[in-house]
Amino acid sequence: MKVYHNTPKRIFFASWVSLNPAPENEAKAVGLRGPSPKPHFDILKPLRQWLDNFQVQNRELAHRLCKSIPSQCPFERDIKLFGKTLFHIPPLCKLNPLYDEVVSLRFRALCYLADECGEDVTQYC
Repeated sequence: MKVYHNTPKRIFFASWVSLNPAPENEAKAVGLRGPSPKPHFDILKPLRQWLDNFQVQNRELAHRLCKSIPSQCPFERDIKLFGKTLFHIPPLCKLNPLYDEVVSLRFRALCYLADECGEDVTQYC
């Protein structure tokens, strides 16, 4: 006996597409797009933008940035006493709200040293 003997001869596809879609005005009125997002105030936004727009154009500054910004997220610890965990210290990168911007600044400094200055940056990796 072959498998195709037991399979249906006709296949029907179902979809969620309406044959008579509602105009956009009605769709908005019904609320199909969900609630409108509330304005979000970020107090650190100017600092984030400044860090993102900061251009590394000085060799000494690039070296200083690469030395002072760690290449990996600093330590994560469990404080234990007699085998019981008293508390957990999360990785410090999770506590820093500007961590991504600072790491990208370090990356730009590394790129400046490697591309513009032609230096070997393996000491910072």
